[in-house]
Amino acid sequence: MLSASSTVIHSMTHTKTWQSEPYWGLGFDFDPQWHLTPAQEALQERLIELCATTLRPNAIESDRGLIYPRKNFEALAKLGLLGLLVPQEWGGMGENHTCAAMVVETIARYGCPSTAMCYVMHLGATAAALFRAADNPELQSVLQRLDRDVFIGTLSYSDPETGSHFWYPVSSRAERTQDGWAVFKKASWTTSAGFADWYIVQTSSPDFNGDYSDLSCFLIYSHEVQAEPQKWDALGLRGNQSGTLLVDGVTVPSDRMVGPKGDGASSNDEIVDPFFLLCSSCCWNGIALGAIDIAKRHTTRKKHVDVGMRVADYPTIQDYVGEAIMDTNAARSFSFSMAKLMDELTNNCDWSLHTQDPGALPRAAHLHWYWQIKFIAAKNVAHVCDKMLHACGGTGFKKDLEIERYLRDGKAGWVMGPTNEVLRQFVGKMALLGFESLDYWNQTVNQRVLHNEIKKLDADGKRQLAAQLLAEAEGTASSKIPVLQ
Repeated sequence: MLSASSTVIHSMTHTKTWQSEPYWGLGFDFDPQWHLTPAQEALQERLIELCATTLRPNAIESDRGLIYPRKNFEALAKLGLLGLLVPQEWGGMGENHTCAAMVVETIARYGCPSTAMCYVMHLGATAAALFRAADNPELQSVLQRLDRDVFIGTLSYSDPETGSHFWYPVSSRAERTQDGWAVFKKASWTTSAGFADWYIVQTSSPDFNGDYSDLSCFLIYSHEVQAEPQKWDALGLRGNQSGTLLVDGVTVPSDRMVGPKGDGASSNDEIVDPFFLLCSSCCWNGIALGAIDIAKRHTTRKKHVDVGMRVADYPTIQDYVGEAIMDTNAARSFSFSMAKLMDELTNNCDWSLHTQDPGALPRAAHLHWYWQIKFIAAKNVAHVCDKMLHACGGTGFKKDLEIERYLRDGKAGWVMGPTNEVLRQFVGKMALLGFESLDYWNQTVNQRVLHNEIKKLDADGKRQLAAQLLAEAEGTASSKIPVLQ
């Protein structure tokens, strides 16, 4: 009976340290440590120490100078964290989704949110490669280099024409060539653009026939992309260098297609969305926790001599902090529950599952749950950082307290695609009208809207529309036929 609860008791009484001193923020008694194995707890402690000595000081430098956090990635590689998801036989740590969630949250909370977001994209690219690496030596070679060479990866899925609807790459394509594939990719937002060593990019498939659900992914190396990092200057996450990316007809060998032709939609639903939404949610949760930690340190040390009270002694401040902790731990518990589900579905992130059955998509069946955790975490971080700034008063506006940086970094959560507006509509529409109503690739006619709009036309308008439709159907549309606006 004792062994069943000993891990929890250990976590609740264990002291969190910061450079060999007791940590000045929330202790482990406010962390859901029961989700972690002893090995994961030990890794977390080493990572917190690395945050104290290296990642957090570099975060200030990255924020003020728009500096990409490669030095932080070099430090993470020494802990083996770039290969966190890679099987041990390929030189990685072979860890699971829960560990990935913990690592991202820890980096964002104690270290550097910009590094955390770049790391999220690295994990996403790594997972996309692992999904189809079993019979692809080129992908295996990349995965074996991650920690040894500090070989940073990222995802490039956005499109300048479709914004946060990143699953719809109208500006990108791929063509068959004698030597492999000619890849044309234009992205509006790519984290680590111009700084990553390798990219997983998504385009419409070779032999594309107008169906945007026919997508393919490609492995592209740094010397094959064009980026403009000098244009990056943002409100928050200023070290992540999220900017435009161009792959302008680069010809790559056939083995640089990730998976079979047309595998992109499956990769999206099974890998890219689940890993990005889980890990980015943990980034936002980590930022919220970091703001609470700073508020605790400040309010317990700041005194009002005239009334003989610390700021933390005021009930209003206690209310702020109490609500922030409960809301954030609700978001964390939701995220960790999804990580646990993903572990159970995949035998703790066993990539051989996809080798045994290339059509296996266990994570994809729970896609709307990943949408929900991202919405909740991104909504919460903005509220919590705002309230912790209020709790710190005017001092919170000073850069040296750091809370204003966490507030700015947290603002990215809501607007990062899929934006919270997109996600809440997805969930609501799916719940009310069914999954097929989402119509990702604009293929289903909304008959209700169509007939309602036609009803508004007078007789001449209907004739004009009929002529236009007949001409289009016959392939003889003429500029002489006025197009309805």
